[in-house]
Amino acid sequence: MKLKALKGWTWLAAVTGLLCGVTAGTLLALTRDLPQIQSLESYKPSAITRIFSADQVLLKELYVEKRDPVDISRVPAYLKTALLTTEDRRFYEHSGLAIRGILRAMVQNVRRGRFAQGASTLTQQLAKTLFLTPRKTLSRKLREAILSIQLERRYTKDEILTLYLNQIYFGSGAYGVASAARVYFGKPVQDLTLAECALIAGLPKGPSRYSPLVNPELALERRDVVLRQMLATGVIDNQEYTAARDEKLPETQSRIEGSKAPYFIDFIIDSLEKNIGAGLLYKGGLTVHTTLSFELQKAAEQATANGLEQLESRRLRNQLMQPTPQGALVAINIQTGGIMAMVGGRDGSDTSFNRAVVARRQPGSAFKPIIYALALERGFQPYDKILDAPVIFSASSQSGEWQPKNFSQEYEGEISLRWALAHSKNIPAVRLLEKLGPSSAIQFARSLGLQDPLQPNLSLALGTSEVTLLELTAAYAAFANQGKYIRPYGVTTVADAEGQTIWRIKPEQRIAMSRNGAAVITNMLEAVIREGTGQAAKVLPGPIAGKTGTTNEYKDALFIGYSPHVATGVWVGNDDASTLGTGETGARAALPIWIEFLQHALAGRTQGYFDIPDNVRPVYIQPRTGERLSPGDRGAVETLANESSRN
Repeated sequence: MKLKALKGWTWLAAVTGLLCGVTAGTLLALTRDLPQIQSLESYKPSAITRIFSADQVLLKELYVEKRDPVDISRVPAYLKTALLTTEDRRFYEHSGLAIRGILRAMVQNVRRGRFAQGASTLTQQLAKTLFLTPRKTLSRKLREAILSIQLERRYTKDEILTLYLNQIYFGSGAYGVASAARVYFGKPVQDLTLAECALIAGLPKGPSRYSPLVNPELALERRDVVLRQMLATGVIDNQEYTAARDEKLPETQSRIEGSKAPYFIDFIIDSLEKNIGAGLLYKGGLTVHTTLSFELQKAAEQATANGLEQLESRRLRNQLMQPTPQGALVAINIQTGGIMAMVGGRDGSDTSFNRAVVARRQPGSAFKPIIYALALERGFQPYDKILDAPVIFSASSQSGEWQPKNFSQEYEGEISLRWALAHSKNIPAVRLLEKLGPSSAIQFARSLGLQDPLQPNLSLALGTSEVTLLELTAAYAAFANQGKYIRPYGVTTVADAEGQTIWRIKPEQRIAMSRNGAAVITNMLEAVIREGTGQAAKVLPGPIAGKTGTTNEYKDALFIGYSPHVATGVWVGNDDASTLGTGETGARAALPIWIEFLQHALAGRTQGYFDIPDNVRPVYIQPRTGERLSPGDRGAVETLANESSRN
């Protein structure tokens, strides 16, 4: 008997040891590669970077996960109680695991032969979200339980709840309650109503299924379930319950905003990635302040759309086939160099090709002011004469013989430089460039910010070398800014999640030409509008200067100009460089867009004056011939001259 008893105890000890060994081995296997809980001490979840316009309109949110960390003090009490009532009523009592719930779930799962019911506490849900995969396996559930106990031992309940509120996925790209509040209701989390809190609290059960943006009816059903649970547990009373239950969802359109200034956003994101890095940009919860005026941006988009619609109507009448014409517009603050509006094409959903920044097209006669500005720097005056007559340039100055022609095919003999620019005469511009030298003109254009390759030949005067609209508009801005060039930019400051400025713009700027020369070329460009190819712009208030541009076969139409405050460039053309149609000049296709935009840009503000230095004096001339006249003489017009520059 004793031998049998001894053998029985031996077997029991062996089995017990085996079970203990298996249990220990299992626990060791489960815990060996568990993540370190203390890593949460330095854990910072990726947060939303927000980009604002100069007039404080939210233009864009950048994120890897749409997450907006928030302190628990800003979370409404209704939202916290709704979550606890729905997800974990004994949260402040248990140690990370709900034992009774686990046993109840085990019974149901055994009966159904699968994982049909869960029993996860908020702590377990957080552990799974932070450290584990969503696969429903026994080993994962055991690891989840171990991590939950560790979380509870290391952190307070409020710290765990704060992590939960900021980490859990609430559907439709929203991580955390603050992002959910903005995605679904367009408001800060602290402003949520009881009904809105209940809806958000019901989402973790099935974020995709119950999202009000996906299934509004199911979202309301789930919200009402939460409200009934809150009523049953005494969290709210009957009056609060009834009012919340009757509250309707806001219209979807008010919660989902369209893309704002997409071409501008694409432009500045490229700049930000270079300056601060993509990782910080998309994960750092930054606040980016830009130069864009959202009010002017809307006006720019509308003006471009209207102008292209009018152009399309004319093309249809003339039975011109597609492609559909494109347009671009850029507006620059003259004093600061900041970009105030940018349209890179007619379809904002396709920002990969920004025609205001990337497209290189011939500017046509819009390049001529650069040649005339250089001439003024060299001592020429607006009333100086130049010959407008047919000419053939030989191989010594051009590759082969070249015979430029005026657009009008008409020639006027000797005319003033002022008249030649105002009426966009080709032959005088080429003759002037011949006197100055193409290489000098290229060097001068570089000082005005034109970086694209410019061909050192006489056709440069007619705008045959390709440039971008942004660079050409910035060059004109220097004329209005007393000869000072400022490289255009879109971002002013970047602040981190704590509000500390981590990057600030230092505009690249330089003196490109004399103040006197800038004043005189501006005056000559005013004449373009008073009496030349841009006369349609006379409807605008205040001083206005600018120049039309049209390329061969009407492939490109431009108008570049400025007021004392804003420089604006407009381009219209086809992406395949086909013709816009006969007669679609800069004055016809681009200038109407420019005028409509400037009407908005100038409305309600003091117009100001163009700079006139003390040693730049008005003189009176016959505008076509340049003959000097007295103020009272018939046909005399006033023009500015920098006679101190005469050699």
